[in-house]
Amino acid sequence: MSLTTRLLILLLAPVLVVVLGLAVRRARFSEYLNLVVSGVVVWVACPLPFLAGLPATLLDGYLIVDPLGGWVVMCVAVVYLLSSIYAIGYMRHDVRRQAQLPLFYALLAGFALTMLVAPLVNSIGVYWIAIELTTLVSTFLVGFERNAESMEAAWKYIIVVSSGISLALLGTTLLYWGGTFVYGETYQLTWASLVHAAPQMPPVLLKMGFLLTLIGYGTKVGLAPMHTWLPDAHSEGPAPVSAMLSGALLNTAMVGIVRFLAATDAAGQGALPHTALIILGVLSLLVGALFIVRQTQIKRLMAYSSVEHMGVLALGFGFGGPLGVAGALYHMLNHSLAKPLLFFGAGNAMHRYGSKRIDDMRGVWQVFPVSGALWLCGAVAITGAPPFGMFLSEVAILRAGWAGPYLWAAIVMLVLLIVIFVAFLNHFRAMYLADPIVVPVNRETDEHERWYTAWRVLPMALPLVPLLLLGVWWPASWAALFHTIANALGATP
Repeated sequence: MSLTTRLLILLLAPVLVVVLGLAVRRARFSEYLNLVVSGVVVWVACPLPFLAGLPATLLDGYLIVDPLGGWVVMCVAVVYLLSSIYAIGYMRHDVRRQAQLPLFYALLAGFALTMLVAPLVNSIGVYWIAIELTTLVSTFLVGFERNAESMEAAWKYIIVVSSGISLALLGTTLLYWGGTFVYGETYQLTWASLVHAAPQMPPVLLKMGFLLTLIGYGTKVGLAPMHTWLPDAHSEGPAPVSAMLSGALLNTAMVGIVRFLAATDAAGQGALPHTALIILGVLSLLVGALFIVRQTQIKRLMAYSSVEHMGVLALGFGFGGPLGVAGALYHMLNHSLAKPLLFFGAGNAMHRYGSKRIDDMRGVWQVFPVSGALWLCGAVAITGAPPFGMFLSEVAILRAGWAGPYLWAAIVMLVLLIVIFVAFLNHFRAMYLADPIVVPVNRETDEHERWYTAWRVLPMALPLVPLLLLGVWWPASWAALFHTIANALGATP
């Protein structure tokens, strides 16, 4: 299959769900069409970062397929498939919204499309547009429940993120201005042209442009202190939407920060940008730890975990070097696998207990013997405990920080990870070991619920297998891929 054909399938398949779903307006047709399309997307996306002949540009240079963009697209595709499976069982339960399901799946596919496009955009200005489109589409998904809390979260999401993205646009404008000193008044600002022009740009424009884009796209990533939209949006949207927001969306903005960082490194002006990224990473870990310790709502617990792990990614790319980049990329995939599992488990628990409060969820072992076990494994995985993949990725990032000039940040990271491990699993200890508040009704064996439960348990089991495998085996081909990406970013000598 040629690269052009692969991209056409990747980008046009979600369009089928949007067009046909809204045209036919049948719930079952939309959900199964979306499921098939998400499977096709995974099929064409997973080989993308490993293809020979990369990087390659298409559409007159407006799209670029390189290993970094392909890696992020692969993570997005995996989360899209898992969320599509879970949505079938989760969304069917609300009989009042069956007529709205075609719209839901159209929005879900449209959201996936924007996230599949963004990492492959080569024009920096068009990349800004792609990121803004992810915000516009996902806002309707955050407020899909149409209650006061979800509508408030949707408004807060679009206002805070759009304000941050406006700063990213200002930073992009400054970088374009800096490029005029090299290319003249008009030119095409691509990632490659930015890296090429960066050494000859006025340093003040380069640094200011990077800091503004860091704040702007860092808002989209959910880095503290720009994270304020994230807990509300992640906790108020439907569970499959929360999984997409956390496991897929945040990565699409992080890849932009990484590409801008490569330009400052190429100019020999990387000290300030790396320090700024590391400070935001440490602050995100600190905020995540503080709110995880005292959290009372289950989906907000998962949301602050996302703030934590975006901080870990920021530290990995901020530490830099082959090991820091490799650890961050490995962590990105592990987070994309583990976070949907946690949000799916939270969705099951909220439906069964009729509450979002952790204090109301007791006796999970008795109520959910199957999905409860999977949920607990996901909780252990997300805290970076062995034998799961996040243990290896966090160790790699810690080693990168330990060997570089940011030893203090590595020490703080280690301490905060330990705090988060204890606090996060303490919430699960209370939910699993305390006596049930209500008489347990095992819906996993209740006959009329069995069909829906299968859809809600399968996407929890699927990511657990690779999470375990990636915790004991780092594929040699992936190590070579990470080295290639680090070299392209200028992170290797």
